[in-house]
Amino acid sequence: MAAETQAQRMTVLIADDHPLFRTALSNAVNQCLDAPELQTVGSFDELRAALEAHATADLLLLDLNMPGARGYSALVHARSVAPALPVIVVSAYEEASVARASLDHGAAGFIPKSASPETMTEAIATVLDGRTWAPDMPDAPENSDDAFTDKLALLTPQQQRVLIMLTDGLLNKQIAIDLDISEATVKAHITAILRKLGVHTRTQAVIAARSLEIDWASYGRGSQGATGD
Repeated sequence: MAAETQAQRMTVLIADDHPLFRTALSNAVNQCLDAPELQTVGSFDELRAALEAHATADLLLLDLNMPGARGYSALVHARSVAPALPVIVVSAYEEASVARASLDHGAAGFIPKSASPETMTEAIATVLDGRTWAPDMPDAPENSDDAFTDKLALLTPQQQRVLIMLTDGLLNKQIAIDLDISEATVKAHITAILRKLGVHTRTQAVIAARSLEIDWASYGRGSQGATGD
């Protein structure tokens, strides 16, 4: 019976650099689940390691603005390496545009940090039930980048790093040196990137990537240790 209970425990990752808010989120999770396994991290590097160590986690509560991550970089990375993992963005940026963009980038929910503990608990329970949760938002045009975001999630971590370096203006030779791979491998990655993104030139790929308003430079430096080809 003990083994069965252990097997049924859910694993929840909490990524936020503020200890007090990590505690608040932990309390909200404990209100929803029976003795969950909680893994808390406070930076993008720690999040990458946690995603590798807990590949079958049940939920990620993610602060957009942690050390090493800005914009939607951590969200895009999490959706790429763990596409089946539900992600709830928890943010101090409460504008409707941020909430909508988070959902468009693949989040299953969005919780403003000003939300009450009851609201946080409701949001977590809703997402764990397989549904989407977001605060009431004024009507706004749908984000036209959602299709591209889906395509971006098809890239492997290595291909993402190559795309990031392309947006930084690096040449194939420079990318090869930085990633310690051959130029032929870089070219193969670029070919795969163009195919997956549905574009024909590296310039088109860079323009599309920049349209997501992700801090690619910060994301790239934070992802150098990631694995995957």
